Amino acid sequence: MSPPDRKEAEVRRMLDGPHPFVPPDLALRAAARGRRLLLRRRRLERAGWLLLFLAAVAFTCWAVTQQPWMPPPTRTTPPLEGW
Repeated sequence: MSPPDRKEAEVRRMLDGPHPFVPPDLALRAAARGRRLLLRRRRLERAGWLLLFLAAVAFTCWAVTQQPWMPPPTRTTPPLEGW
């Protein structure tokens, strides 16, 4: 059998002592805070999706107007042959 652990004895002493006072409205406050956090998370998620959608629309508009898949125009004239 192993000797009693010092930390275990300390935890047992804390649990056997007087329990702290718990406010009667603690559950209501915790539920309200949880609702606020959930609402904030939903708003941030929606804002993120909206930002992603707007970035996709902006990229599509840029791609349609600039046509980056087309080769750039040549800056020199082709050689003249057969004169």
